[in-house]
Amino acid sequence: MTSQRPQPATPAEAIAYCRDNGIKFIDMKFTDLLGTLQHFSIPTEYLDEDAFTEGLGFDGSSIRGFKTINESDMMLVPDVTSFFVDPVMSVPTASFLCDVRDPISDGPFSRDPRYVARKAEAYLKSSGLADVSYWGPELEHFIFDSVRFDQDAHSAYYFIDSDEGIWNSGRGMEDWSDFGPNLGHRPRYKGGYFPVPPVDTLQDIRSEIVLNMMKVGIEVEVHHHEVATAGQGEIDMMFRSLTRMADQVMLHKYILKNVARAHGKTATFMPKPLFGDNGTGMHVHQSLWKDGTPLFFDASGYALMSQMGLYYIGGLLKHAPALLALVAPTTNSYRRLVPGFEAPVNLVYSQGNRSAAVRIPMYTKSPNAKRIEFRCPDPACNPYLAFSAMLMAGLDGIQNRIDPGEPMDVDLYDLPPEEAAKISQVPGSLGEVLIALEQDHDFLLKGDVFTSDLLETWITYKRDQEVDQVRLRPHPYELFLYYDA
Repeated sequence: MTSQRPQPATPAEAIAYCRDNGIKFIDMKFTDLLGTLQHFSIPTEYLDEDAFTEGLGFDGSSIRGFKTINESDMMLVPDVTSFFVDPVMSVPTASFLCDVRDPISDGPFSRDPRYVARKAEAYLKSSGLADVSYWGPELEHFIFDSVRFDQDAHSAYYFIDSDEGIWNSGRGMEDWSDFGPNLGHRPRYKGGYFPVPPVDTLQDIRSEIVLNMMKVGIEVEVHHHEVATAGQGEIDMMFRSLTRMADQVMLHKYILKNVARAHGKTATFMPKPLFGDNGTGMHVHQSLWKDGTPLFFDASGYALMSQMGLYYIGGLLKHAPALLALVAPTTNSYRRLVPGFEAPVNLVYSQGNRSAAVRIPMYTKSPNAKRIEFRCPDPACNPYLAFSAMLMAGLDGIQNRIDPGEPMDVDLYDLPPEEAAKISQVPGSLGEVLIALEQDHDFLLKGDVFTSDLLETWITYKRDQEVDQVRLRPHPYELFLYYDA
């Protein structure tokens, strides 16, 4: 599917396009440290070329992970190559993705996620090992009809509903006010992979999402319903270089959520919103190239994988506990990373085996398609940081010739207990992987790609605002377990 995005080459061309095509507002978008897209808008007539060099000011103390109130002045510099006409706004609006600058140092801001991604790409080139890395994340999502949740001193609850959810198969006439008559045809628990309509109720909505993605320059390979009931889906993008793909992940999530909302529905990339069914992952395909040649292919290697590719896998597996703090970075991520739900909890690799943390796809023997797939990440991550961290782990594996061990070409979930006990698994909580990141992060600091300041800020925020906040609150299921104590 091809792109329809206008591609002005200079700030002057971008401004002229907006004024000539009735664009009323220019939206400046950027990503905070945690991975949430932020923005502000200015009338088109007030945008001039100076903004692309001098930047536009904003309050960095109000953005998570950026600045304190006593040093809050920051600048956004729009990237003209990221220009697109916003496909989900009713008032004609164009957008730029922006880089963050620190006016005090008069340079890039070290905790700007997009800057980290740029540094990772520069480090790859400076290493001499490759000149480009390509990334193909598979973002899964849920589209629900309703979600309610609250938490206070004396109560806590959540309630998710979807007409497509199999739990509504017994809904009676008294509930027609919510969804209308009960027409059946719903995906069963763990039975939602690839059904046609009417079981797949979201085909047209996903198609509309894809058409809007195409308008902003995202090339889409495929979309489909996913395994879980109640509106789980997946939209796969064509591979791109690291920073550009991270940009596309942010726009993917932005467009999907807004199109769903326009249809009166609510979308989430939360890793595990439903108990007892499959969670939402983001399997990440990745490869290295140099001078137009794929570096992970070897016709005589295991699964047609080169020694460089195996060392890259070795780096991912060795650093996986620390990587998870950046690629599966929520307490909810570890509700997904449990055995039995196609979850990649086993720190091994294999060809075509979806129960391994690293899979080598075997769809084709083409050298250009040879890549590895790291299956632990989920789409709640910040893609700029996640892709950069995975690249740095893989490069460390190559540089230090880290042996990934023998492949495991068996169903790891069916191994006898004595064999399964020998296989390393991912840590079981966000708290554990934050400790792992504290103990293993030197590979991230190479080339100043990540800084100690960024990692310390990340760990402190995650521990104080997420791990501790969940840990301190009574869980509703605890009343079921312990109220009669």
